[in-house]
Amino acid sequence: MSTKKPSVSKPSIITDFKEITKMRLSLSVVFSSIAGYLLGAIEIDFYTLVLLGFGGYFMVGASNAFNQIIEKDLDALMDRTKNRPIPAGRMSVRTAFIIATIFTILGVAVLYVINPRTAMYGAISIFLYTCVYTPLKTKTPLAVFVGAIPGAIPFMLGWVAARNDFGIEPGTLFALQFFWQFPHFWAIGWFLFDDYKKGGFFMLPTGKRDKGTAVQTIMYTIWTILVSIIPVFGVTGDLSLSIVGAVIVFLLGLVMLYYALQLFKKRTAKAAKQLMLSSVSYITLLQIVYVIDKFI
Repeated sequence: MSTKKPSVSKPSIITDFKEITKMRLSLSVVFSSIAGYLLGAIEIDFYTLVLLGFGGYFMVGASNAFNQIIEKDLDALMDRTKNRPIPAGRMSVRTAFIIATIFTILGVAVLYVINPRTAMYGAISIFLYTCVYTPLKTKTPLAVFVGAIPGAIPFMLGWVAARNDFGIEPGTLFALQFFWQFPHFWAIGWFLFDDYKKGGFFMLPTGKRDKGTAVQTIMYTIWTILVSIIPVFGVTGDLSLSIVGAVIVFLLGLVMLYYALQLFKKRTAKAAKQLMLSSVSYITLLQIVYVIDKFI
């Protein structure tokens, strides 16, 4: 009889590391930060870009790891999260806490090398996501409002990294991504409503998949579109947008608005998922358009 202990394969360790730090989400945040940096940079410093990329990943990875530690028991109740490393028993809370702590220290330190303001906003983001947003998710739908703050920081963080200053420009980038969070997360909350209910999470503004939630989703989508074209009017300092760029951004917004209206009309999980996917495409393409518009 073999007494050899089963070994944990490298792919499984790597996969769990990706999962505890939510690699895909973290990389999307890094993308937003880099877009913000390119918009704010007078001269592109690739050293700063690298620091911003690593610092941004550490920052979001830490938030996600702390989140999964706090919600480990609730994650075990939901289909979409029960196979995460901690509830599935593949990673201990201690290991996850060590990862989260190291990532927090590295994230703040790396961002501090860029400039202290960038590190400060990074630290605020981790604190709000972990200590305020996460506990509120089982208490009130207002958790989405709180969560929208750290969710909106990355886009403006890039500008702050480039300019070491906070003004109307990063404020506009923050407002844009802040309003976008609501239709995006309410769409997720809609099509995952039953699963979220198992964990006791309150994500929809009315607490139900009803017309009230759909109307608010439409309203915040409209706010997002309006904020997105403000730079074309020349009132946002060094953050500008050409007429062509504004038209493209506006049309992208109309696509998302179409799916928000479809959610109001159909009120189905499928319509909500389509809105969620369109919102992801919207914010990504918008950031690309903003950057290309600047350099062209």
